[in-house]
This record gives sequence, structure tokens and C-alpha cells, in this order.
Amino acid sequence: MDKGLPDTKPFAPFEWMLAMRYLRARRREGFISVISLFSFLGILLGVATLIVVMSVLNGFRAELLDKILGFQGHASVYSADLNPLQNYQDIAARLEKIPGVVRVTPLVEGQAMASSLRNNTGALVRGISEADIEKLPSIVNENLRTALKEEGVPDDPPSFKGFDASEGVAIGERMAWRHQLGLGSTLTIISPEGPETIVGNAPRIRDYPVVAIFKVGMSDYDENVIYMPLAEAQDYFVTEEGVNQIEVTVENPDDIEALILPLREASGEGMAVQTWKQRNLTFFNALAVERNVMFLVLTMIILVAALNIISGLIMLVKDKGRDIAILRTMGATRGAIQRVFFITGAAIGTAGTIGGFIVGLLICLNVERIRQFISWLSGVDPFNPELYYLAQLPAKMEVGQTLLIVGMALALSLGATLYPSWRAAKLDPVEALRYE
Repeated sequence: MDKGLPDTKPFAPFEWMLAMRYLRARRREGFISVISLFSFLGILLGVATLIVVMSVLNGFRAELLDKILGFQGHASVYSADLNPLQNYQDIAARLEKIPGVVRVTPLVEGQAMASSLRNNTGALVRGISEADIEKLPSIVNENLRTALKEEGVPDDPPSFKGFDASEGVAIGERMAWRHQLGLGSTLTIISPEGPETIVGNAPRIRDYPVVAIFKVGMSDYDENVIYMPLAEAQDYFVTEEGVNQIEVTVENPDDIEALILPLREASGEGMAVQTWKQRNLTFFNALAVERNVMFLVLTMIILVAALNIISGLIMLVKDKGRDIAILRTMGATRGAIQRVFFITGAAIGTAGTIGGFIVGLLICLNVERIRQFISWLSGVDPFNPELYYLAQLPAKMEVGQTLLIVGMALALSLGATLYPSWRAAKLDPVEALRYE
């Protein structure tokens, strides 16, 4: 058994001193130092890239979820035979009493064509009351312009006051741009489900003034959605005094499954419930798969950098064979030698991980400015809202996920030092000094 120095404890100051000396470059150790530098940069870039990419994917999902749920609600209650709900007020009153339900919104919804002198596009027409549209967080914001006025109601900030009596429609900003419409312009809405004639159904064609222009921030909604007063929509889609569906907003959207049964019981027989997860199942599953695949792929960068630590330390052990033999003859234990090289490799991995975290954090905090700079420099928007639905690049760092990335990088870095440091400790001092 090796007998070390009596006053030497694990991770003693002399072990740290030797490890730090081995990290500093010397002329004849230049190649080893270059490998160590690339290992450090590899881990730094790997950690930073993984943090940035996962944060952008998290932000992308959170923004989409916020926009979609702010527009559609968390669950829809409708008749299983798809007939209009004439007693929707009674159903809505029962749904509001369910614990966890925040808001209940009766709607008349239908597909139509929006026509103007400039363009003809498909549209989703949603009939909604003035009181309910003012509660939609994605609609009532600083990006709302309206010509609606009521006596005693200030113009700033704009609101939907007077929407029920306006006999007009509210359209998205991109639809207004596509049709070249402004406040007060006329938009023609055409539905194929018109009155029956001897040759079939005639299209229903009506003109509506544009009384409000909103911006949700998702191009799909800003370009294709029209809001209409509930009474106008009931008359246009011939639902008499009924509605097509009742949208329900809850406190915790992720736990919407737990409310399916209470919603069905409160709505009565012959009613069906569809949650936001069922409506967007394929879309959000694709996002989850993309996040997992990107995490695995980008982890390979950190793994490659950890392998560089192994190769660099093995070369360092070989180069320092004489020093190791002298230390062993002076009484240094195998554990002390192993810890010296462990500290050397761990310093590279730890510094790279901390540096990667700092770089990733700075990029995430300024990701939208970076996107704008790249767009200005290249003349091409790398985050086209027509393709990605959102108007700006989001980034959301999750504490648990970031800690997982940092912990994984540290584990790989520390694990990479075990074999080279063990090999250094097993070096026979007699063999190392024989040819010196």
C-alpha cells in the first residue's frame, strides 16, 4: 500500500497548484494546450447552443400556446348532432359554476369568403358578443384600432365599446393589408350556405363595414379571422337565437382532461366536449418530438468536446510521465496523482460549461435583437412570420431544463477525466524513469 505524506489530504493545495500549472501552455506543450483550448471551446459552444435552441423551442411553444388558447379557448362544448344550441344561456350558466372554469363564451362560427375590390380570401367568421370579445386577451391589446365610439367613452385606449350595435366586423391586420382595407371600409362576406332556390342553394352575400382592426401576433389568425357581433352572426348563419358552440377557458390548461367529465355533465345529454389538446394534438406532438430530437443531436457537440478532453489528458499524462514518477518517489500517493489530472480535466469542462451558460443566457436575452441584426445584415428574415406564425423570435429559458443541460455537461466533462487520471495514477515510476 502506498504511503503518502502524512499531512496531505485529498484535493490539497499542491494538487491544485500542479493542475493549474499543467493547464498553462509551454512551448513544448503547445499541441496539448491547443487540444485543451478546443475542448474548452467545444463545451462552451455546445452548452450555449443547446441552451439557446431549447429556449427558442420553449418560447416558440409557449407563444403558440398563448396565442392559440387566447383565440380558441381551452375547450369547446357543442351539440353532438351539430345543431345550434338554443338554450345556450342555461348551459353557459351551469358551466360557469364548475370549479376551475374562468370564462364561458357562446359563439357562432362558420366558414366564408372575404371579398373586396383587391382580393378574395377564405375566412373564419366568429360571432361573439361585445362583453365576451373584450375579455379575449389576444384581441384586446395595444395593437387594436377601432372606429367604435360611445358617448362618454374615451378614444384611448381603443376598445370594443359599441360593437354589438355597430353592424360591422373586426378583422386582423394582415387581412386588412391583403384587402387594402381601413377603418370604415366595406368588406363583403360570402357564404355558400344561402337560401334554397329551384337550382340549389344560392350564396349569401352581405356587405359589412370594418369597425375594428386587431393584431394577435399569429399570421394565421391575423389574416383569416373575422369577428362579427353575435346577433349579426346568428342572422347571417341562420342559427335563429342559438349558437354553434360554447368555448370554455380554465385556470390550468394543461389539466384540461380532468374537467372533461364535469363539462359533459354540466352541459347535459347529447353534448360533446373537445379540448385544445385534441384540436392541436398533431401540431404540439410534432413540437415535442422536435424538441427531443434537437436535444439529442446537440448533446453530441458536448460529447465530442468531452472526448477531446480525454485525448488531451492522455497526451498530457504521457508528456508528464517523468514528473509523475518524481512525485511518486517523493511520496505522492496514486490518489494524489489521479486527483491532479482529474482537476486539470474538470477545470476545462467546468470553465467551458460556465462560459456556455453565460453565452447562452446573453443570446437568449437578446435573441430578437440578434434576429433583427441578421435580417438587416443579410436582407433576409430568418424568422419569416408567414412560415413560423409568430411576428417575433421568442426565447424562454426554463430553470429545470437549463440546470439539466449544465449538469449533463459537467457530468460528461468530469466523466471524461476518469480514465486519463486513472492511467496517470497507475504509471510505474521505475518504468517512467528508466530511460530518462
